[in-house]
Amino acid sequence: MSETQNPVAVIGAGAWGTALAQMLASDGRAVTLWAREPEVVADIGAYNRNDHFLPGIELHPNITATGDVTDLAGIDTVLAVTPAQHLGAVLGSLTTQPRDLILCSKGIERATGRLMNEVARDAAPVSAVAVLSGPTFAHEVAAGLPTAVTLACSGGEEQWDRISPDIARPAFRPYYSDDLTGTEIGGSVKNVLAIACGVVEGLGLGQNARAALIARGYAEMLRFGEALGARAETLAGLCGLGDLVLTCSSTASRNFSLGKTLGELGAQGNGERTDPTSLMQDRTTVAEGAHTAPVLAELARKHGVPMPIVSAVDEVLKGAPAPVIVEALLARPLRREVSGEEGAPA
Repeated sequence: MSETQNPVAVIGAGAWGTALAQMLASDGRAVTLWAREPEVVADIGAYNRNDHFLPGIELHPNITATGDVTDLAGIDTVLAVTPAQHLGAVLGSLTTQPRDLILCSKGIERATGRLMNEVARDAAPVSAVAVLSGPTFAHEVAAGLPTAVTLACSGGEEQWDRISPDIARPAFRPYYSDDLTGTEIGGSVKNVLAIACGVVEGLGLGQNARAALIARGYAEMLRFGEALGARAETLAGLCGLGDLVLTCSSTASRNFSLGKTLGELGAQGNGERTDPTSLMQDRTTVAEGAHTAPVLAELARKHGVPMPIVSAVDEVLKGAPAPVIVEALLARPLRREVSGEEGAPA
């Protein structure tokens, strides 16, 4: 490793965290990967593998796994990849020091309605926060396939100049933004919309319906983003439309896969309510959209933003029969596709 290469750390050894660690280590850089699960730490240390969350990938020997957060002390660039609902608690356990903290979790804190950058600013107030988001499947990143993401920096171009060399690789290309709100909203809303697309797939409603849902879901994303101060051009980029297209089109998406199962259960049922809770508890990985949907629906109501697809997903996750909810969506009053002189989505 060159003396000019700064060591980096990744917090969270799920599929995405492990893939990021693998990508970061690809140029010989030292990467410390913190895992909550002792068996993951042991397997990476003994076999250079994480078959619990990212099977089939031989990990770079420069990745050092640990279960002790004090091992991250002194590392100036840290990527936080814990599930969104646990981010605050994990960051609060870190040693207090100025560092660049790059948030890679997509979601909204259910208890408070806060975006992840707001959670991080409270939990790690001396850190400079950035957000990394975009169309990324973990296995493809770990395999070194070409990927592009948005890297939004609270410290502007000065922070970008400092951290982008630590993140960029030949097959992993970040694009600069200073719109943290827009970057996070894209990643959070698309998870919920991916569940909706999975439901459409599970119900066998066809490709026309899925394409329409993606387009109308994107309109909901834009409306919500505008209400919270995000820029439309951010949501038209990698972290919004790009991520939306990816996760709404493949069972490799955990959220799409969850929605597909819910749709299949609805298609097999007799109109009775289902119990999605047990279904989610049986999964080893987290479908963040399931946690985001209720708080996103509530925030939309609070801000007066119409988000009928998000509300429909919330209802299905609460047990409402998917066919009944889809029927209600299709029965909504006819209206313009766009509204206002600027052609804003309706």
